[in-house]
Parts: sequence; C-alpha cells; structure tokens
Amino acid sequence: MLGPVILAASRSDRMRRLISAAPVTKQVVDRFIPGETVADIVPIIEDLTAKGLELTMDVVGEDITTPEQATAARDAYLALIDHLKGLELGEKVEMSVKLSMFGQALDGGHELALANVRPVVEAAAAIGTTVTLDAEDHTTLDSMFAIHEELRKDFPQTGCVIQAYLFRTEADARRLAESGSRVRLVKGAYKEPAEVAYQQKHEIDKAYVRVLRILMEGAGYPMIGSHDPRLIAIAQELAHKAGRKLDEYEFQMLYGIRSEEHLRLAAEGHRMRVYTAYGTDWYGYFMRRLAEKPANLRFFLRSMVSKG
Repeated sequence: MLGPVILAASRSDRMRRLISAAPVTKQVVDRFIPGETVADIVPIIEDLTAKGLELTMDVVGEDITTPEQATAARDAYLALIDHLKGLELGEKVEMSVKLSMFGQALDGGHELALANVRPVVEAAAAIGTTVTLDAEDHTTLDSMFAIHEELRKDFPQTGCVIQAYLFRTEADARRLAESGSRVRLVKGAYKEPAEVAYQQKHEIDKAYVRVLRILMEGAGYPMIGSHDPRLIAIAQELAHKAGRKLDEYEFQMLYGIRSEEHLRLAAEGHRMRVYTAYGTDWYGYFMRRLAEKPANLRFFLRSMVSKG
C-alpha cells in the first residue's frame, strides 16, 4: 500500500526539496530519465534505434501554472521534433504529451491545451511520425478525449492512453477500438478514489486483461504498456487468437526498467517501443515510477542507504 503514500509525496513541495537535495538522487533518477536536454537525449535515441527498438519521447514537467510555461512546453517539443528531423527515423520515434503541460488545468485550459498541442502534432506529422496523448487523473480525461477526437480529424494517427484501473475504461476501449486508432493501455499511475477506480492489484490486472481483449479484437492498433511478464504473455496469446500479425500491435515499456526484455521482444520480431523521458522537471515523473512498482522504490532506498 506504499503506492498512494508515494503519490501523495509527489505533490508535496517539502518532499520535492528533500529528495531533490539528496546527493544520491541524480544518480538514481538517471536510471529512469537519461538526460536533461535534447543534446543529452539524441545519443540515447540513436543507440536504442540501432538496437532495433522504437521510442516514444516525453519532455517531463507537468506543474504548469502560467500560459507562458505552457507555451514553453510546446516549444520544447517543437525543438525535439526539429532535432529528430535530421535523424530521419520517422515513426520509429514518436512523442508522448501530457495536456497538463500544455495548460489544460489553467483558466480556459481545454482550448489552450488544444491550441498548444496542435502545432506539435502538425510538426510530428511533417517528419513522418505522430503524437500520443498521455492519460492523467480521471478529472482530465473528458477533455483529453475531446482533444484527441478533434486532432484525429486532421491527424488520424494521433494516439491516446487509457488506464485499466478506471471503471470507465472498458467503455472507452470499445469506443476507441476502431480502424486507424492507436491506443496505449496502461494500468494507471495516479491516486484515484474507490468511486472511480479499482484499488487492488488483482482487480486491476483482471481489468487490464478485459480491456486488452477488447483492443485486440477491435480494428485499431493496440499498444501494450506493461512490464508484467504475465500480462505480456497474455497479450501475445490474445494477439494470436485475434489473428494479428507482429506489426499490428506493439509493446511499450519505460526506459530503465526490464531493458533486457526490451531487447528480447525486439529480437523475436515484436515492435518494442521504449517510453523515454528527459528534462529538468523530473520530480513528478520519478515519483510515479516509484509508486508503480515496489522494486523501483527498493532500488531507490538501497541506493540512498549505500551512497548517502
């Protein structure tokens, strides 16, 4: 039950200062976030794609409080796309964006987020790749799905994320599992109330399988966001039963977690995409990685004890 405690800490300024000041923190954070600038991240992109992996890039930083910060977030993604253009990797490297970073929570946030994300989607399409809209807490999802629907009118390849632990997700999956859609399924990494989300791991796992079956049997393109070996095996079985070829779905895992599995799946012919974050405002992203999996927290605590 440490997950909710860690997620609460992710919103604490005091914990942010404490963890950020710990001498060992940067070393541990580097496991999950391999750089702060585009220049840092380009060698990572080149290395992973040379190994047969694909990537989805996330510029971290969700704590947006002004329209100017939202504009800066847009510009950070446009700078990334400008660098990717020279690499000529096309759809091997896509972008993931959180609409909160584009101003969704501000006054007039829905329209502001749409106005900021559209140029990013346009620029991504111009270099042969696309954008996936990350899911955040349940109060933001109606806005996210509406923006997703609007963007798909001109850029039908725009993807979105759904979270298995939410009660609404099976209905969302049925609506989204249409021809041309791209849908990433994850378990969910936000603290949600029992009124809207499953709370127990076994309930979440069962919901994940139910939703994954809907996506696999649908007409869209499922993206399996999981590090769980059992769920990965189930995904392969469901894909086989649905008659899907290896290029008709993909696996997605986080940078720094189960890296050998990334390479194994790619070697077997699967599309394997690594979710790779970079930037200076790493705290919220890092804390959610700790909350998602006890092994990540143990790794961090051992490092603090041994290096502190």
